Amino acid sequence: MISADLVVSGCEQLLTCRGTAPKRKKDLLELGVIEKGCIASKNGKIVFVGREDELRSQVTETSGCLKIDGRGLTCLPGLVDSHTHLPFAGSREQEFLLRLQGHTYLELAEKGMGIQSSVEKTRKASKKEIVSLCHKRLNTMLLHGTTTVEAKSGYGLNLKDEIKQLEALKQADRSHPVDIIPTFMGAHEVPKEYKNKKHEYIKLLTQEIIPAVREKNLAEFFDIFCEQGVYSVDESRALIRAGKKAGFKIKIHADEFASQGGAQLAAEEKAVSAEHLIAINEDGIQRISNSSTAAVLLPGVPFFLMQNKRAPARRLIQSGAAVALATDFNPGSSMTESLFFIMQLGVYTMGMSIEESINAVTLNAAYAVDRHNEIGSLETGKKMDLILCDAPNYPFLVYHFGINPVKHVIKNGKWVVKEGLLYG
Repeated sequence: MISADLVVSGCEQLLTCRGTAPKRKKDLLELGVIEKGCIASKNGKIVFVGREDELRSQVTETSGCLKIDGRGLTCLPGLVDSHTHLPFAGSREQEFLLRLQGHTYLELAEKGMGIQSSVEKTRKASKKEIVSLCHKRLNTMLLHGTTTVEAKSGYGLNLKDEIKQLEALKQADRSHPVDIIPTFMGAHEVPKEYKNKKHEYIKLLTQEIIPAVREKNLAEFFDIFCEQGVYSVDESRALIRAGKKAGFKIKIHADEFASQGGAQLAAEEKAVSAEHLIAINEDGIQRISNSSTAAVLLPGVPFFLMQNKRAPARRLIQSGAAVALATDFNPGSSMTESLFFIMQLGVYTMGMSIEESINAVTLNAAYAVDRHNEIGSLETGKKMDLILCDAPNYPFLVYHFGINPVKHVIKNGKWVVKEGLLYG
């Protein structure tokens, strides 16, 4: 018999999202649905997934076993947000008002707003203040079903404040249920003090900041904004290779506003993920689709910026790309913590199916942060990270849009959201 200290039984539908990671093409339509499904864990790891009759014959409950009634609820893996800019200070609603008046994101950036505005505020904030901000945002994410989050620095753009952001993430990871995967993004922008001497900032990054972050073991990934007016393909390649030499895994902000070969570079350098891809061209689609690099799409960005152009999700999926979805939570171009809203945008604005959107925030999102062997699907041996939603079936999660369907969240085998409230 299998021993369990947590049992969830009688779910209307249990979505395992099991399969080989990453899911591509038709595999993205498979959710591994178990009607009236049950799941059990012990010491934070899944030990059983199946039907109720199998649960009764195979699982024995430990003394004090926690039992949760899943009747009327749909169960799915804890959501994985594979692209956020979590540790920033301040907000930019005044900039938002200017955009409503017709100013573009790039125009405002050229006037010293945009990322530079957040850099100024983040530099002024203490590490304690950033940790507190991270906790508040992580609480919101957890209430909306996110149990693992990738979080980028990039609002310091100097040694002291990049380290401050990453140390804040490390502290928040230790003190909050949501798991944080840290990414160093000192190449998010060129700081204003280096505006006319970018080569000197690149030298500072490669010779001082990258080695210091690595020595302190503060980040797993290195990310760069490969974009027109920020870092060229050649500059990005040089920085990526410096990051790889230091031992970082690679992510790339690629082809967001202009097609300049960022997707091709991501495939060439075997990046774990290429992110945005709104302006990706056909060659980039083919290169990404034939590579191991995940295509992380961020539909909240064109929605927030009120752009007509979207990442070509259907074309990428048809070509065989490993497509994931993420919030890109940040103060300037996607101010949302809700992955359910992003799933809905994937369906309503990019033509994805509901099944594709769910796999894109679970198993494929886990693949995009190199955690697919631990999370992203409900299978024996993986972490007991799951959410129970007030929905009779999985289509209801997108059909009833604009609300938070999450009723319960289990993280590492512990009940952390109960009846829609933080718990424990």
